[in-house]
Amino acid sequence: MPTRVSAKKSTVGRRLRQARERAQLPQDRLGVLAGLEESSSSARISRYESGVHEPPALFAQALARVLGVPVAYLYCEDDRLAEIILAYSSMSEAQRESLLTTSSTLSQMDI
Repeated sequence: MPTRVSAKKSTVGRRLRQARERAQLPQDRLGVLAGLEESSSSARISRYESGVHEPPALFAQALARVLGVPVAYLYCEDDRLAEIILAYSSMSEAQRESLLTTSSTLSQMDI
């Protein structure tokens, strides 16, 4: 059962809309690809995006899989970190190791 959230747009709703628009998918198509009935898919996705409801964790994973984003992206409140999550998800393993090394070095520096 979806969780009711405040009228203010939720982080998950905002990120879901961003990812859906990047993927150029209409709400109804996204819903169907994630496993919803065609007759209710558009309305359900709309409710998630507007923050009326928040998708259950397992369904959020299905949405993320269809959209090609890590599920962490959907829950990330910080815009810059969300972009880093997307960038990281498209990196090779070697690039990820390099990023980790660089970020560890930077975090130890006195700036």
